[in-house]
Amino acid sequence: MLRVAIVGCGKIADAHAAEIQRIKGCEIVGVSDSEPLMAQQLYERFPVKAYFSDLTELLEKAEPHVVHITTPPESHYPIAKLCLESGCHVYVEKPFTLVEREAQELIALAQKTDRKITVGHDGQFRHAMRRMRALVQTGFLGGRPVHMESYYCYQFGDSGYAAALLGDKQHWVRRLPGKLLHNVISHGIARIAEFLTSVSPKVIAYGFASPLLKRMGEKDIVDELRVIISEDEHTTAYFTFSSQMRPSVEQFRVYGPQNGLMVDLDQETLIKLRGKKFTSYAEKFVPPVILAKQYIGNLTRNVGAFLARDFHMTSAKKYLIESFYRSIVEGSAVPIPYREILLTARLMEAIFLQLGDKHLAAPAQPALELETRLTTT
Repeated sequence: MLRVAIVGCGKIADAHAAEIQRIKGCEIVGVSDSEPLMAQQLYERFPVKAYFSDLTELLEKAEPHVVHITTPPESHYPIAKLCLESGCHVYVEKPFTLVEREAQELIALAQKTDRKITVGHDGQFRHAMRRMRALVQTGFLGGRPVHMESYYCYQFGDSGYAAALLGDKQHWVRRLPGKLLHNVISHGIARIAEFLTSVSPKVIAYGFASPLLKRMGEKDIVDELRVIISEDEHTTAYFTFSSQMRPSVEQFRVYGPQNGLMVDLDQETLIKLRGKKFTSYAEKFVPPVILAKQYIGNLTRNVGAFLARDFHMTSAKKYLIESFYRSIVEGSAVPIPYREILLTARLMEAIFLQLGDKHLAAPAQPALELETRLTTT
């Protein structure tokens, strides 16, 4: 039986506890929060054996094999470090760490202590994303990706969290190096990082506060971001984050030398983009039929997953957690390679540096040393 603990008992901890209890062969042996009432409420609402207000006490008394860290990002590094040093495997909610250096140190420590660590990029394991990954691995693109486009939109009106952020000048998100962006863009960046091969891609970032935020008197929060990422003479990518563009979309597109793929995460659809055009007027009539058949196929798959009770909103989180636990029990590879975690951290830091964050003035680790770690999973 895998013994699991959760540190940080806010809203996101509920999603973790709900998915953990669906997984066979594990139990939640303890939860911890610096505010005792938060730990107690999670303990009372889920099948949890004990609750604590001190992390050290949790580690000593509950003796977990795995610790889920669901605290604000600025505490991820010290908590994960303590858990690894205590002999625990660690699942860290996104963003993995505040800066790239911390990500490097945690992964190096995990390798040194023979423990495993992962990050909550569960969006990578949505149904459509897993189907896309399988097609890429079969060679559908016809070679390595030529170009990618990742879109991640955010609507302030749809989130109580956003209202709290805008209404509280002391909100913890405002202390992050990338503020709002730091807490939300890692999903979209990780989709790009998965298919990059170089250690230090070139990054050009441009961000600004939307007219909406300016009218509200907000000057510090960037809610419109455009990024170009490129590898010399190889793959390029665009990343778009927006709170204003409509329709509000979460999409990923990858184009190869022969064919392309488009994933819509909102609609949970995967569309194959045919590289070759049809002859003459057939190009005007055949592609719509092909697309219609694909959308019907996506509908059928989604209905099937729904009827099989595998289509709930956090099913991807369950898949990632379950895969991580399997890697621990069976000694297999972690579901998210360490090079992707590190490269995502590096890309995000490059973006925030260009947006002028003074907290990221420390020089990055030399590319050669990072390359050694990127090639280790």
